[in-house]
Amino acid sequence: MKKSGDRTGDRIGHSRSVAELVPRVGRQAFRRFGFAESAVVARWAEIVGPAYARHSSPESLRFPQGRRSEGTLTLSVSGAHALTLQHVEPQIIERVNRFFGYRAINRIAIRQGRPVNDDRVPEKPERGELTEEMAGSLKMISNDALRGSLEDLARQISITTGLPKIK
Repeated sequence: MKKSGDRTGDRIGHSRSVAELVPRVGRQAFRRFGFAESAVVARWAEIVGPAYARHSSPESLRFPQGRRSEGTLTLSVSGAHALTLQHVEPQIIERVNRFFGYRAINRIAIRQGRPVNDDRVPEKPERGELTEEMAGSLKMISNDALRGSLEDLARQISITTGLPKIK
């Protein structure tokens, strides 16, 4: 009979998010591309904010020979946003170093290209038109927040065609 503290072969009992698993699963792959700390990639939007994360992604992190500080972070940045990121380089360096808890990087190298996370941070979707029939049927709903949400849903449905596509 197993003791209550013995978990050999048993499930832990809770599901985990992918973000929790990335550091363990991807550690070797990330190290090969210059990331000793995979959390930088997994938490890039948290580190720099969604506005910058939408147009950039970390590509590699290189340190000088024999050191683990004052490295160079290489970013892949989309199109004209490279100039914007160049102007805010000091703030990004400060945010990344705050994340690490020490002066991990002192320089950012920007490479123009398509960021890895370009599809993960969606732009604001376009809005369709609300038909008079639909607007009339939604007027009966007294809760403003619910009515607004349903109107947005109806607008989104009105611009779709065919079956949904899952990427």
